[in-house]
Amino acid sequence: MLSPRERVLAAARREKPDRVPCDFWAEPPTWERLFQWMGYRERDRLLKELEVDIRHLDVPTLPDHEVAPGLFQNMWGERYVYQSTPWGPIRHDTRGALADAQSFDELESFSWPSPDDLDYSGLAEQARRWSEYALLYGFADVWQRPALVRGWEQMFVDMVERPDWAHYLSRKFTDFYKEDYARAAEATRGRIDLYLLISDLGSQTGPLISRAIFQEFVAPYLREMIDWIHALGGLVLFHSCGSIYPLIEDLIALGVDVLDPIQPVGPFMAPESLKTQFGDRLAFHGGIDMQRLLPFGEPSQVAAEVRRYCTVLGEGGGYILAPAHLFQPDVPPENIFAMYRTDRHG
Repeated sequence: MLSPRERVLAAARREKPDRVPCDFWAEPPTWERLFQWMGYRERDRLLKELEVDIRHLDVPTLPDHEVAPGLFQNMWGERYVYQSTPWGPIRHDTRGALADAQSFDELESFSWPSPDDLDYSGLAEQARRWSEYALLYGFADVWQRPALVRGWEQMFVDMVERPDWAHYLSRKFTDFYKEDYARAAEATRGRIDLYLLISDLGSQTGPLISRAIFQEFVAPYLREMIDWIHALGGLVLFHSCGSIYPLIEDLIALGVDVLDPIQPVGPFMAPESLKTQFGDRLAFHGGIDMQRLLPFGEPSQVAAEVRRYCTVLGEGGGYILAPAHLFQPDVPPENIFAMYRTDRHG
């Protein structure tokens, strides 16, 4: 039997493990709902019961602050409000701190964060505690989060009318996360297996931007981050929601190792299509539908879909079971347990 780490690395390298490995991530209210259902509040205990193979490392950052009644801002300038759920509040993004910027000077004079603001002192202990598991680090986003700070509408206009503004923002994020990842690698002595790289590129029906815009404004920063992660000895877990089929070849060419969350929004994002066209060059993470199946389906339906994904994407290796986004609080605990308790031998 392989260790959890060995299992994940085999799948990520498109080798067949003893069973399909799995990952888990959830919104804070979802954790609370699960704890209420289970009758205890221990994350490690829950992850062990679900036989999750990956652990997510955590680094404390600067606390968010309230910029207006009920409106909060993080260190990047992303702004959000909280929406209520029966299990606690959940974040909902709004217009960012630079959405009304009228000059390039306003971008330059913004109080940008530094990796010096993060506390890496706990990483070594986390790596030691989870030594048998695959370790995932980070939240590097070099295009979508800049767009949240600038405002989606303004970012799209910038790419056409003020391209230097868009490049400036992506450069700020790229430089920060390269240093952040280097410090995390140093703190863990190179123990991190997967580094997360994020930029949501898709809508429900197709990419948000043209391939030409992608090549000019997104791909150079993704390539820089991917090359950096590989130089640190890690694999790249790239996250993009939506229907991004037309961009998958480009992502492979850039060096992406594992694609997440393979949101099932049409035939081209179905596991059969993805495995046939890209399975010899790309591993996959996610896929279990968060929009309809997990919140509204029956446990038996969830189990059937898990078997489908493990059989199709897990053939010969190359698949890590996970939801097609963070578990949302409207997902019944019974469906979460059905997902992880289903046989995953493919």
